[in-house]
Amino acid sequence: MSSTTSRGVAVVTGGSAGLGRAIVRELADRGWDVAVLARGRDGVDAATAEVRAKGRRSHGVSVDVADHAAVDAAAAEVETELGEIDLWVNNVMSGAIAPFLDTTPEDYERATQVTYLGTVNGTRAALTRMRHRDRGHIIQIGSALAHRGIPLQAAYCGSKHAVHGFTDSVVSELTHEGSAVAVSIVDMPALNTTQFGWVKSPFPTHPQPVPPIYQPEVGARAVGDVADKPRRRTWVGESTVGLVLGTRVAGRFMDWYLAKNAWEGQFAPDKGSSTTPPNLYEPVPGDHGAHGAFDDRARGESIQTRALRHRLGLYSAASVAGVAALAGVVKLLRR
Repeated sequence: MSSTTSRGVAVVTGGSAGLGRAIVRELADRGWDVAVLARGRDGVDAATAEVRAKGRRSHGVSVDVADHAAVDAAAAEVETELGEIDLWVNNVMSGAIAPFLDTTPEDYERATQVTYLGTVNGTRAALTRMRHRDRGHIIQIGSALAHRGIPLQAAYCGSKHAVHGFTDSVVSELTHEGSAVAVSIVDMPALNTTQFGWVKSPFPTHPQPVPPIYQPEVGARAVGDVADKPRRRTWVGESTVGLVLGTRVAGRFMDWYLAKNAWEGQFAPDKGSSTTPPNLYEPVPGDHGAHGAFDDRARGESIQTRALRHRLGLYSAASVAGVAALAGVVKLLRR
C-alpha cells in the first residue's frame, strides 16, 4: 500500500518470527503502522525494519508476554511512539513436544504462561485502552488444536483450549456492556514456522507440524482479512475444518486416529535433528524470519481461506469448507 495514510496502529505479539513475522508483513502491506512485541531483540529490530521499508511506521519492544506489567508498559510505549492502538494481535506461543509425564512441571508452567497468560496479558493491555474509547479490535491467534488435543503437546493444546474459554467470557462481558470493541479468534492449521526448529523436545528427530502443512502466509492473510472485516471466529485451512467437524461428529474415532497417527506425524526423519537451542525460557539470537524447515512440503494456498478472502459469501465459504472437511473424514475412514 503506497498511500501515506495509515489504516491505524497494530500491535503483534511474537512478531519477530514465524507466523507473527508473516502477520507483521501482511498488516504493513495493508497499510497498518505495526508495533512488534517479542523477546529477541534481533528479530524485533529486523521485523520493524521490514515494516519501515514498506513505508509504514513501526516500533519494537523487547518484552516477555508472561510478565503482565511489562506488557502493559509496552502498550504504553507503543501509544507514546505511534499513537492509540487500534488493533492488537495476540500471536505469541510456546510449548514442548514430549509426553505429558515426561514434561517437567516447570516446562509445562512456562508454556502455559506464555501461550495462555501471554494472551490474557495482551488482551488486558489492549482492552484497558480500547474499552473507554469504545473502539478497537483484538485478534486471538487460536489453533485447530484448541478443538482437539493431540499427543505430545498437552501444554500447548491445553493453553489454546483455555484461550477459547477466556475469549468467550470476555466477549460476553463486552456484549453485556454494549461495547463496540471487537474480539476475534482465528484458528490456525499446521504451519511451516520457526517454532519447530526451536521447540523443546527430548526426541532426537526433528519435530514437524502434523501434515498437511501450510505456509505462514496462509494464516497471515486470514488475519489481515479479519482485521479488514472483523468476524467472531475463523477457521483457516481445510485441515482445521476437518479436525473440528470430525471431532464433533466422530469424537471416539478421532481419539483412535490421532493416537495411531499423530505421534509419528510430528517428526520428520528426513530433516535429521534440530541444532537450534530451545526458546522456551530464552529467545534464540538472530533473525529467523517467518518460515521453518518445511518449504519443500508446505502449501502456499488454501481453497477454504481463498473463498473467504475473495468474499464469496458466508454460505459459499461454508460449502467449500464442508466439502473439504467431508473429504478429509472419508479419507481418514478409508485408512
